[in-house]
Amino acid sequence: MFPSAFDYVRAGSVAEAISILDGSEDAKLIAGGHSLLPLMKLRLAAPSTLVDIGRLSELSFIEDRGDHVAIGALTRHRDLEISAVLKQSVPILAHVAGEVGDPAVRHRGTIGGSIAHGDGASDLPAAVLALDATMVVRSASGERTVPASSFFKGFLETDLGQGEVLTEIRVPKVSGGWAYQKFNRRAQDWAIVGVAVVRNGSTRISLVNMGSTPLRASASENAINQGASIEEAARLASEGIDPPSDLNASADYRRHLASVLVRRALQEASA
Repeated sequence: MFPSAFDYVRAGSVAEAISILDGSEDAKLIAGGHSLLPLMKLRLAAPSTLVDIGRLSELSFIEDRGDHVAIGALTRHRDLEISAVLKQSVPILAHVAGEVGDPAVRHRGTIGGSIAHGDGASDLPAAVLALDATMVVRSASGERTVPASSFFKGFLETDLGQGEVLTEIRVPKVSGGWAYQKFNRRAQDWAIVGVAVVRNGSTRISLVNMGSTPLRASASENAINQGASIEEAARLASEGIDPPSDLNASADYRRHLASVLVRRALQEASA
């Protein structure tokens, strides 16, 4: 299908993009376009204006800032994948970026686009949730920060408000073990279920495609942090979670996969 008619504007700065967004209730930002354009072609999204921020070099960076790594929202997946800074300080994020789609997607897609889209089936939102990252959001009224635990609100819904732009992701450095387990049919497919584990003082576990947003496996986290065995914690992976059923898997199959992948990820992170 073809998208509805829309206006196109290329922003020359973050301030200009914010100004355009403020002036239109249904304007949307676009950079790589891998999340928004498919929705537009299916007429599930029909913005009146697309604001292209893909060439704003000020939002493409990976910087070591002492206790955390700062990542510009327009940093491409491929740049995350090969970053020496991330491989040294936040290796799980470099690894997960290399699991996104195929090479064409990784060379165009951006971390900010993936996170702002907020798809519960996407790899990077779950990774930043397990990392306990912080999102930096800018608007005409200034800048604010949002923890990953509060950023994802519902199906394709985040904490971003009208006229706000996600500009930076701040990720704590990882001093302990980590793992990312992903079950899919083909390498470039969405995960049927995925699991990110980060052991950084306490253990954090997040789940991919187990709900409308990326989710923390709270019951498993509490169990492993209170001294339970990996097998005991893994059995609790889907407790309190209502996974979807679709053409790829039933809810029961996803619950089974979550337990298997949490066990494998905890074992790998503990090795």
